Amino acid sequence: MAQTATQNHFEVMPQEKKLDVELRNVFKFFHTEPAVHGVDLSIRRGEFFSILGPSGCGKTTILRLIAGFETPSAGKLLIRGQLMTDVPAYRRPVNTVFQSYALFNHLNVADNIAFGLRLKKISKSEIDTRVKEALKLVKMESLRSRFPTQLSGGQQQRVALARALVNRPAVLLLDEPLGALDLKLRKDLQVELSNLHKDLGLTFVMVTHDQEEALSLSDRIAVMNQGKIEQIGTPSQIYEQPLTPFVADFIGDTNLFKGEVKSDTPATLEVMTRSGLTIAIARSLSTPNILSSAVVVSVRPEKIQLSLYTPNVEQNCFAGRLTNIMY
Repeated sequence: MAQTATQNHFEVMPQEKKLDVELRNVFKFFHTEPAVHGVDLSIRRGEFFSILGPSGCGKTTILRLIAGFETPSAGKLLIRGQLMTDVPAYRRPVNTVFQSYALFNHLNVADNIAFGLRLKKISKSEIDTRVKEALKLVKMESLRSRFPTQLSGGQQQRVALARALVNRPAVLLLDEPLGALDLKLRKDLQVELSNLHKDLGLTFVMVTHDQEEALSLSDRIAVMNQGKIEQIGTPSQIYEQPLTPFVADFIGDTNLFKGEVKSDTPATLEVMTRSGLTIAIARSLSTPNILSSAVVVSVRPEKIQLSLYTPNVEQNCFAGRLTNIMY
């Protein structure tokens, strides 16, 4: 990864793709502090889009802005081309699944799922049909009469999903939906969530701090830091081609070397690091001439090979001492 100030952090949006959610130069201030700082974001219809970042980066605020639980301090937010500035949460074509499930303990599974439909005064026959469909989607038909306190965490999360999907939203918002579950159950529900998305073809927007979860489930990912988007791309682009030191360091494990470009040829860049190493990097065709530029080089652990003997290579081979081993 060699990053210069002039590079674009965002991929080009294909014009033929319809958009379900758009944020245009959106700001959100709490008192005088910007939680969201000039964010531009376009989410395509039918994609699984994740907003990833550390605690306090603004990702949950963006989800709340889309849901209508917060109002932008500046900028525009559109859902399916319609400006949402003055549209209350209950009139937006979105539903949210929370980490805490937010189920009603005094209602059984079927009644929890039907709750929103009854508020809309939909006919009983239509409610019954939709509830059956939703229960089948999340494989909970046999548990329709149980109460939330009689369910496991994974089962409660399935009910929360069914309650959101039964309203047939254009966009499903997922606020760290698997964060309260143990590792094994999280893995299982990741598969179910992915299958649901493929079967339904809805737009899913998920907020998470779990890198593996975002990389496994998403069509595209926005990585946030301090209220701003650092990079948008596919999981492979985010991991293999990070555009900033923050993205490289936040996604997975890496070794970062600060240095200066000492040689810039059509095929290769050579970087002299501050520690005196000369690292050769295959040159991207899109990279401008950056001779003498200050850069940061990211080297993933899986790209490193150890040998007791000096290999017969000229580039990127360094002598060192193994001082510690962690399994």
